[in-house]
Amino acid sequence: MGRIDDIANRYVAEWAPLTPTGATYVGIAGYDDKLDDMSPDGYAARADLTRRALADLDVTEPESEAERTAQEAMQERLGLELARYDAGESTSEVSVITSGVHDLRSVFDLMPTDSDEARANIAARLGGFAGALEAYKTTLREEAAAGRVSPRAQLVEVAKQCDIWVDPDGDNFFHGLVERLDADGALGAELRRGASAATAATAEFGQFLRTELAPLGREKQAAGRERYELASQYFLGAKVDLDETYAWGFDELARLEADMRTVAARIVGPGATIDEAVAALDADPARTIQGKEAFRDWMQALADKAISELHGTHFDIPEQVRRIECRLAPTSDGAIYYTGPSEDFSRPGRMWWAVPQGITDFSTWREVTTVYHEGVPGHHLQVAQTAVRAETLNRWQRLLCWVSGHGEGWALYAERLMDELGYLDDAGDKLGMLDGQAFRAARVIVDIGMHLELEIPRDNPFGFHPGERWTPELGWEFMRAHCRVPDENLRFELNRYLGWPGQAPSYKVGERIWLQAREDAKVRKGPDFDLKEFHRQALDLGALGLDPLRKALGRL
Repeated sequence: MGRIDDIANRYVAEWAPLTPTGATYVGIAGYDDKLDDMSPDGYAARADLTRRALADLDVTEPESEAERTAQEAMQERLGLELARYDAGESTSEVSVITSGVHDLRSVFDLMPTDSDEARANIAARLGGFAGALEAYKTTLREEAAAGRVSPRAQLVEVAKQCDIWVDPDGDNFFHGLVERLDADGALGAELRRGASAATAATAEFGQFLRTELAPLGREKQAAGRERYELASQYFLGAKVDLDETYAWGFDELARLEADMRTVAARIVGPGATIDEAVAALDADPARTIQGKEAFRDWMQALADKAISELHGTHFDIPEQVRRIECRLAPTSDGAIYYTGPSEDFSRPGRMWWAVPQGITDFSTWREVTTVYHEGVPGHHLQVAQTAVRAETLNRWQRLLCWVSGHGEGWALYAERLMDELGYLDDAGDKLGMLDGQAFRAARVIVDIGMHLELEIPRDNPFGFHPGERWTPELGWEFMRAHCRVPDENLRFELNRYLGWPGQAPSYKVGERIWLQAREDAKVRKGPDFDLKEFHRQALDLGALGLDPLRKALGRL
């Protein structure tokens, strides 16, 4: 290990006790009974650690090419994390997808439950939940007093989420968690007390958002160009021309929809519309699975099959990565997501589905590409194989570095790659992939357009409100016109974009940069270019911003 790696490993060692929920998420043992300090002092302590690490990195010379890449990755990530803290973004942000209360609740999803020690850790965290939320309220109050507060609409929506989490007829999250543990005696009593306290604290936090913070919230949800530029750079790990990217989004969506019409003709016949093809696929009983448990099992079988067939052919998949678990999440917001393995791989990488209440039928044609996105060759291959590379990547690279444009861009690239490799030859599965791609392209347009309040191009290929300026209402109309997503799910999606500026485009823009990186490598290597080797070299770099990725690949 060189000096850069020493800085990185020391950072992780100091970060874990300051961020116990993060330690659980990445699988660092020893902190599962604690919660983060959500007070202003807690946030400041984490920011001070980041400042010290950056100062050390700035005066340290890397001792190898691998260390140079690690240094550039850390400087880019930690620098932007500090910029967000200094701008009040990380301390004031409350949206339907991310906030302090989301972090505190969701950590329970990943906690072990199979021993008395594990259940005692859950009891300890439940017991500390109310105090953590009180500290978080203090932070939000201070930020609001300084003029930094999230949009009112987001605060109201998160208050509704809190209601659903604790509703006995909704998710009933904390009591449901304790019931599943089935503990008796003194520990069982402590768990039930903790569940009641956490339930009451969550309900009260929802009221705090609704009655105290929401009246202070911003009326307008648009971030504006200055805030959006920082957010975009943070989620991509790259600076992009936002106006050029916005224009590209229209071209990309038009291209994808033309491809979808071509595939629709294969499914229904010449001249068929996309919606007619979708209706035919949804009516096909061979493409429908009833029951969420049966659908989970279908996902598991497809994920296992992809790992088996891709290993040794298109990828060399480490042994620890050849296991993935497909799980049903204990919440119901419709999200599909991946969580990485623990540091020692005792907890495997997992694909989660938070099935909305009342949904019992599932269309497989829509989700084949989702399994490739979340599993192999998508997130699971990328994230879990990074965790394996202890001999080449330091602990910060393996555990703490995540860049949405790099990770989500790779996963979207992986979907397209599976089409290139022949895994989406079925017309229905191909339409599902293209539909997902088009959904992500529409998000580029709407996210940038709404937050920058741009003019809709007068010559846009869809004839959509030419010359008008984007509003959330026009964003809703555009997404409904171009996405085959149920209204309830789509409303959540639009709320997510409005509350989390810059994140939604990171999928498609990230994929665009990955494809550019591949083309650049082809030019550099000429006849020596090998796709499997490109993937190996790129993934062996670990997670990093997309600008540092291109620099590192250029040196290989």
